[in-house]
Amino acid sequence: MAATGIIASTSYCTLTRPSRQEAFWGVDSCLRSGFKGRGKLSSAGFLAPGVNSLRLRGNTCPRPATAARSKSNTLSVSAVLAERPIETLFQQEQITREREVKTPKSQVNMKKVFSIILGGGAGTRLNPLTLRRAKPAVPLGGAYRLIDVPMSNCINSGINKIYVLTQFNSTSLNRHLSRTYNLGNGSSFGDGYVEVLAAAQRPGFGGDKWFGGTADAVRQYLWLLEDAKNKDVEEVVILSGDHLYRMDYEDFVQKHKDSGADITVSCVPMDDSRASDYGLMKINDKGRIHYFNEKPKGDELQSMQVDTTVLGLSPDEAKKKPYIASMGIYVFKKSVLSKLLKWRYPLANDFGSEIIPQAAKEFYVHAYLFNDYWEDIGTIKSFFDANLALTSPDSKFSFYDAAKPTYTSARYLPPTKIERCRVKDSIVSHGCFLRDCSVENSVIGIRSRLESGCDVKRAMIMGADFYETDPEASALQEEGKVPLGIGANTKLRNCIVDKNARIGSNVVIANTDNVFEAARPDEGFYIRSGITVICKNAVIQNGTVI
Repeated sequence: MAATGIIASTSYCTLTRPSRQEAFWGVDSCLRSGFKGRGKLSSAGFLAPGVNSLRLRGNTCPRPATAARSKSNTLSVSAVLAERPIETLFQQEQITREREVKTPKSQVNMKKVFSIILGGGAGTRLNPLTLRRAKPAVPLGGAYRLIDVPMSNCINSGINKIYVLTQFNSTSLNRHLSRTYNLGNGSSFGDGYVEVLAAAQRPGFGGDKWFGGTADAVRQYLWLLEDAKNKDVEEVVILSGDHLYRMDYEDFVQKHKDSGADITVSCVPMDDSRASDYGLMKINDKGRIHYFNEKPKGDELQSMQVDTTVLGLSPDEAKKKPYIASMGIYVFKKSVLSKLLKWRYPLANDFGSEIIPQAAKEFYVHAYLFNDYWEDIGTIKSFFDANLALTSPDSKFSFYDAAKPTYTSARYLPPTKIERCRVKDSIVSHGCFLRDCSVENSVIGIRSRLESGCDVKRAMIMGADFYETDPEASALQEEGKVPLGIGANTKLRNCIVDKNARIGSNVVIANTDNVFEAARPDEGFYIRSGITVICKNAVIQNGTVI
């Protein structure tokens, strides 16, 4: 009996076989090129070798070789395509794919899901914070690191099989992960694992390449999909390591399975001011993505406006946010991810700019609305603003959630000691010493020392990796050296102070000349977007003015 690839109604067409047995052809390619033989519709919804028939809603597609002699009242495939492009037919649901037929809903089993957290590239936009560390290892909120956000979301969502892909400056990231997250047998997190996968050279053709992008990084470790411990995995969640948000991945995966999609893209509604910084999508009234444009500008940007009420926004919200932006967070069927990276797009390097836009034309790609706080911390300004926003009384994101805590390394530090200080709308982490100083709208990291007379406003101080005792600090001062921390009578404004910095007494860091960009690595500081950044381990001598 000839197998049938069901597209919609009850009429059939026969197509001729592609030349390559393992070619994964889109419906458009199959309809145009022809195909004959026996087989079945592939799990990705494509005509794999062996498919011999399609169903076209309301029309019959005859065998191409005999179409001209057909006496039946039929409409040929070429005639349909000439009148309307294949994607238009899909959008208008004149034809559909078998995989879009919804199956009965079932509760997702998070034991059959693993996540891949992308460690990011060189992090040049976050320089100098990434000169000696990977982006996900950058400190956050006084006590955390960026990697703690996706890691905690995974744990709180029931995902305990986690891979972290790293390439640049990964030492501190690897150390933090190994000290903080033990998901093996006997731990409170269950019988999962956290494995750091570093970029590595391998024997064979192309084995000397580093990661060429997000998709290429996953491709180089694609063999893990077939690893024995992942044999039961059905879905793969792809995450970024430099975002700030709290998300229930279980709901994300559940919506993916309920829709029957091959790929689900998490997206946020976006207004005009920031839309051009992200990949934007167009969807139909069922949430299927049919067009994807990476960071459009001008007229292209205006053309990407959509009715966001489809995703559940109120009419007022939809009017303010007429764009749908990709968060760079995806759920893939495991089989589809393998086919995309290995066979369909073996040379594509990036998910956002290459894989997803092309897959949206051929696969069933669905949109998942995340209408909550989310920040892509990719620049110094966005990093600085996101941290200071945490100090606001009406902050849109909070680490104080007992039901969904944010995990980090256990440090066993004493409580912070505050003597005769004025502290307003700030975060002060554990193990700090504050003496007769003023702190406002600032984040003070672990083991920070602020001496008498310090005036700190709109600053992020990352703290230190170790203590210096009072006798040690006094001895350094007697030698004319600068102790760890912030010296007496020092003024800080609109700045970031990286770890283990030594800032002397009577120093002013305020960028009073309003310099927008500057690089003074020999002097221990940079200015990025008007924000002064004091480098890690920098020494700023007494009386310095920046």
